[in-house]
Amino acid sequence: MGDFVHHRRVDELKLGIGLPHAGPLASAQNIARLARGAEEIGLDSVWVLDRLLRPLSPARGEAPSAYYSTVFDALETLAYVAGLTSRVELGTSVIQALYHSPVVLARRLATIDQLSGGRVIAGLGRGWMPEEFTVAGVPLRRRKRAMPEFLAAMRATWGPDPVRFAGEIYDIPESDIGPKPARAIPLLLGYDSDFGVRLAARYADGLHANRQDLQTFARDVELFRETAVAAGRDLQSLSISFRGAGRLTDAAQPARPLFVGSLEQWVDDIERLATLGVSHVFVQLHTPIEQQLSTMTELRERIHQRRLVGGPRQIA
Repeated sequence: MGDFVHHRRVDELKLGIGLPHAGPLASAQNIARLARGAEEIGLDSVWVLDRLLRPLSPARGEAPSAYYSTVFDALETLAYVAGLTSRVELGTSVIQALYHSPVVLARRLATIDQLSGGRVIAGLGRGWMPEEFTVAGVPLRRRKRAMPEFLAAMRATWGPDPVRFAGEIYDIPESDIGPKPARAIPLLLGYDSDFGVRLAARYADGLHANRQDLQTFARDVELFRETAVAAGRDLQSLSISFRGAGRLTDAAQPARPLFVGSLEQWVDDIERLATLGVSHVFVQLHTPIEQQLSTMTELRERIHQRRLVGGPRQIA
């Protein structure tokens, strides 16, 4: 997974789709159909999100969308999908890590990785919603400083037995802890601030972005690179992945967020992301399942066609 470069061809990117395990489409049947269909049409990955609850009177801002009233658990969903597929990678975008114990989360991810033959991508976040910290039994103040130690404790859990970790927040008594992952699970870090970008650059295996504006994202990438270099990290060992909130329109849109517009504009967006060094893109859609598969099939074909006719276009 660690393969960050500054420029990349559009046909070099991995392409995936978000699973329908939240909102009105959430059902075992829809999850199974999209996961199997994604593999059949040649997509590289399927992804899940993490949400514990939808507070009706939140401490910060307005209540989240009713879409989050029902969210199947992320890891149970991936375990279900692991048994239905044989090739697609299984990504989290993102697990709110600090709601968990690092040992418990590491073991659950390692179990899915073993059961799937080494297909897990662990996108992690720090969490942000006070109500979720409350129900997880974790103090909100931990959000500021716990992530580096959490990642270190997870890596220790996946390391050779006996495992021993002594930190300021997390402690693992000398123990045998298994299973270990089938292969090194990449730890990607989501973010909502410059602080989060710097955390990813210093401690994670890559940056996992969820942006709508290209200029903002380009700035994030530059900060990620600068911070990683300053921390003495090898950029070739790091990766950048991107979650796109897709909304397809019949006609091209003038001023628009990323992945809102015509399919040709989506290909433009992927080319822009490739230029910035992104190696993996997935799109979250909310249309009927067969329409999602049709959209992604055509998107793959257009990416391939554009490469065949002479490479990237000049994009304004």
